[in-house]
Amino acid sequence: MNPQSDVLSELCDFLYPRSPYCGEFKPEYLNFNANLQEFAQRVNYICGLQTNGKISPEEAYKQIHLLWKQLKQAKKALVEQEKSH
Repeated sequence: MNPQSDVLSELCDFLYPRSPYCGEFKPEYLNFNANLQEFAQRVNYICGLQTNGKISPEEAYKQIHLLWKQLKQAKKALVEQEKSH
């Protein structure tokens, strides 16, 4: 195996950690969980950038608000899928 790909894989695992899904298995639940984990990871990065003075509090708020709206859309889609089944 290519040692460089191992390093990249480990770096990716470090930068984008994922927890295994342990809830009731339905594809839509798994999909929402992935969206939720991505939301949490991105909010964490935004908080770090704002804390270190790389972005303003206003910019951090705008970015987190946009991510929240995307997560709400994912939740809405989940509810609609459950209603259709």
